[in-house]
Amino acid sequence: MTTTGDAPDGAGAEAGPAGAGRLAPLPPDRWPPGMKGALAALRPENPRHPYPSRAPGRPKGLNVLGMLALHPELARAFHTVNGPVLFATSLTVRQRELLVLRVAARRDAEYEWRQHVVLAGDAGIDAADVARIGAGPDAPGWSPLEAALVRAADELVADAMIGDATWAVLAAELDEHQLMDLVFTVGAYDVLAMALKSFGIALDDDLRHRD
Repeated sequence: MTTTGDAPDGAGAEAGPAGAGRLAPLPPDRWPPGMKGALAALRPENPRHPYPSRAPGRPKGLNVLGMLALHPELARAFHTVNGPVLFATSLTVRQRELLVLRVAARRDAEYEWRQHVVLAGDAGIDAADVARIGAGPDAPGWSPLEAALVRAADELVADAMIGDATWAVLAAELDEHQLMDLVFTVGAYDVLAMALKSFGIALDDDLRHRD
């Protein structure tokens, strides 16, 4: 778990117990035709939130996309879930990014952490907030709701269930759709952390050079 605004511990690639680099992401010029539909699935029909900027210098996530390009049918299925989690969620963008970054911190998933530090910045999550996410739900400065969101991510990662006390805080302020989006956001990014680490996916240069 990270305790600062830096990425989780790592040498630039996600590493499982047997080391990094188990699967080699495909570069864009080798993506199969099925990736076009897989990428389209990432954009829900009725987005509530903006898509990431494509300005020069922004991280493009080519290695994670290149990983998914190895299995375009799976990529399309995952994006069909992950697109709404990202862009059609009933949570605010800030709430979404608190959850994603906490999953990345708990899983020590460097790629996921670095990518979403950038997206979190778009939502106004500053360096102090990022450090607080790394420190966890008991860090000073959280509102009761945000502390409960971070704690819910911890409980879901640890036990696959939000505890009663945490649920009570969340349910007092969030509606049914928001509560469901919370659980599915944590689940989607827990799965992605598992994939990135198990397959040994290296950081893209546009992430590595943001330090």
